[in-house]
Amino acid sequence: MKAHEVRTMSNEELENELESLKENLFNQKARGILGQLEDTTLIGKIRKDIARVKTIQRARELEAQN
Repeated sequence: MKAHEVRTMSNEELENELESLKENLFNQKARGILGQLEDTTLIGKIRKDIARVKTIQRARELEAQN
């Protein structure tokens, strides 16, 4: 997911995407523990997507305060 894709989402969509990413991260970590994970870089990619979403949410929160 690219940063410009995240910026075009509404606040509700960001919340839904964040929940989805967190669930996906949990599932991928579980698969990694069980040895069923094929793409080990996927966990890092999901973590970066979560960080992007949280960064955009925080920026909007700060913008709303000003």
